[in-house]
Amino acid sequence: MVRVRVPATSANLGPAFDCAGLALSCWDSVDVAVTDGGLTVEVAGAGAGDLPTDESHLVVRAFRAASAELGWTPPGLRLSAHNTIPQGRGMGSSAAAVTAGVLAAWALCPDVAEVDEDAVLRLCSELEGHPDNVAPCLLGGATLSWTTAAGARAARLAVDPRIVPVLFVPATTLSTHLARGLLPESVPHADAVHAAGRSALLVHALTRDPALLLEGTEDRLHQTQRAPAMPESATLLARLRSDGHAAVVSGAGPCVLALAVLGPGEDAVAPAAAAQVSALQALTPAGWECRPMAVDPTGAVVTPRPGDHDAVSSSALGTHP
Repeated sequence: MVRVRVPATSANLGPAFDCAGLALSCWDSVDVAVTDGGLTVEVAGAGAGDLPTDESHLVVRAFRAASAELGWTPPGLRLSAHNTIPQGRGMGSSAAAVTAGVLAAWALCPDVAEVDEDAVLRLCSELEGHPDNVAPCLLGGATLSWTTAAGARAARLAVDPRIVPVLFVPATTLSTHLARGLLPESVPHADAVHAAGRSALLVHALTRDPALLLEGTEDRLHQTQRAPAMPESATLLARLRSDGHAAVVSGAGPCVLALAVLGPGEDAVAPAAAAQVSALQALTPAGWECRPMAVDPTGAVVTPRPGDHDAVSSSALGTHP
């Protein structure tokens, strides 16, 4: 048996549409064990009672796809998931499930010596459709991702420790498929130039100069176009940015992410007390939840469960001890 812990993620970060993401301190944890036969799926926490408990469960589907790629067919499977990532809110719940399933298969396959992160990223991206969420989920921190003829690639960025992600989470959900359907087939050249420049500035702001985050998160490619599907998110986003906060739609929405910055003398260990975080909390709309978080620097972690004599050793899990 292994346990896979996978973080929530926020993709796009404004202008870097489909190519940037951030890992967050909110996790799903999945215990996966090979059994003598059959399938057992248990779900607790977010999605309990709504998510399927059969072969259509996304972690199971990802596990099966990875097992097939590895040429391995386990006789049976037991899966127990404890979810804290909100479903359908733009916080990467599906990417987390896919990553958990693929990593579990890699870790449990008896013919595999260690987790191949490149292969895992490629397969997860194929299953998810794009790498912008699975890359930070797998690697942690902030990531840039792209696709080549050989599959998805990603590079990890170390985020400036003064940056505090603050999530605004509504009670409503939004289908990623619906949100993507609102995007135009093409954009004006001036908007493409704007996106290129702001995406480059975003990287510098995230890693070296958080004072530039407001300008670095300016977007023309997708947020305005998707606003009709999430008017409350659009209203909140406009309010936050007009007040000087570096705010973006988280992924496809409807969550809104603000990137607060700690001031001189403010404590990175307890950032929720920071002045900018407090100012953001005061702007929380009725019916929404404001969640100050941290950047998850580690990404997905796979550990063998105690007492299981057949569990893989930590040395067999590559960079995920």
